[in-house]
Amino acid sequence: MGKTTGFLEHRRAFPDKRPVHERINDFSEIERLFDERTLEIQASRCMECGVPFCHSFGCPLNNRIPDFNDLLYRKKWQKACELLHETNNFPEITGRICPAPCETACTLAVNGEAVTIRQIELGLVEQGWKSGWIRPLLAPFKTGRKIAVIGSGPAGLAVAQQLVRAGHTVVVYERDSKPGGLLRFGIPDFKLEKWILDRRLRQLKAEGVTFETTVCAGSDLSVKYLKRSFDAIVLAAGSTTPRDLRVPGRDLQNVHFAMDLLTQQNHLIDNEAIPLNTIISAKGKNVAIIGGGDTGADCVGTCRRQGAKEIFQLEILPQPPAERPESNPWPQWPQTMRTGTSHEEGCKRFWAVNIKEFLEKNNTLSGLRAVAVEWGLSQEGKPPSFKEKPGSEFTLNVDMAVLAMGFIHVEHGPLVKDLDLATDSRGNIVLDKNSMTSHPGVFAAGDCVSGASLVVRAVVDGRKTAAMVDAYVKKL
Repeated sequence: MGKTTGFLEHRRAFPDKRPVHERINDFSEIERLFDERTLEIQASRCMECGVPFCHSFGCPLNNRIPDFNDLLYRKKWQKACELLHETNNFPEITGRICPAPCETACTLAVNGEAVTIRQIELGLVEQGWKSGWIRPLLAPFKTGRKIAVIGSGPAGLAVAQQLVRAGHTVVVYERDSKPGGLLRFGIPDFKLEKWILDRRLRQLKAEGVTFETTVCAGSDLSVKYLKRSFDAIVLAAGSTTPRDLRVPGRDLQNVHFAMDLLTQQNHLIDNEAIPLNTIISAKGKNVAIIGGGDTGADCVGTCRRQGAKEIFQLEILPQPPAERPESNPWPQWPQTMRTGTSHEEGCKRFWAVNIKEFLEKNNTLSGLRAVAVEWGLSQEGKPPSFKEKPGSEFTLNVDMAVLAMGFIHVEHGPLVKDLDLATDSRGNIVLDKNSMTSHPGVFAAGDCVSGASLVVRAVVDGRKTAAMVDAYVKKL
């Protein structure tokens, strides 16, 4: 695949980024695309592996990475683009926001620089849009079956596109003002500008998908109506119940959940009217971001662009090592220290600290009290535990705090309750081997089943669930 000696002749290239002093003044995308010649050279680095771990182990979608790299190296761009779309409905999205487990599983990553798979995927699909190769795929016939999809995030969109291409009538219900779910309102524009999403949504609409927005299924539409009107229902509502931090001072003003900040900022960028007294702004403030993951990093970048004075990011887990430990060998995802684009823009990071209290002045947040912790080794059958370090307590003067500690499960609202859906010990929806819930004819896909995970996993789960729904309605 590619050029047999390409990985010896060429080094891995990295995409250019807009300079920090420029990009923190707007919400436009940070990374720039490779030119065509650079993409072909980078594709040539894909070696003839005996086992392509990038495809078989790293990529949840099982994208045929060595094959489209080979086609691209041989200048067969359109065929490469078509091959990419055989397994991935939205490569222009995953090519921007996926952490690329395919690259860490690349054979070259054993002791060197992996192939730039994510950038190749992104450049390939953007060339596809530019050249007009990506067009609506219309079903050759209509089956007469109707399916309701609840939620328009990555799982819901993948379900809808696969089912409408199979000839079914598909209606997607979204409670927000526009479709896209997490992709539109959860991910900042500096990672995913929304015209990219709208471009793909136009394809889905042309293929026959109907979107009904500002509709809350279960309350605006009853369960009885959905069951009476559709042959099958697919829940793709995501995992949106945030993990809270119940410490003294939690209910003070200026202590917010991460998604409240990120969602509101995306609405503002979309020129939606927000009452002034409800706007969450970090301008001129010292901000504490509680949580060291990707959502926390998105909050760091958002607060920086809003004009925060100083930003602190605090994580209860210890700082990851710079290199893989022996217990974390290739091709596993490396549990190593990472610095994202938001961190490059200015942020002080704290590791292995536990928040004890939010401090108050005039019923408003004025600081936080924290303590350093030590983590013990995990014992068989038990999660690892920590203990506080004596004498390590400290305070930070902050005017705003953002809780970005992840999500615990899907919202247990009217749909889950009225359908009496079975959930597991973590609160996620339980499915059988056919992706069906405990209620006949009701299926589920994505984070509402797995818990919060990668967008790429939501897409593959949506595709799998769509196949199960297709088989089910054909038997009715």
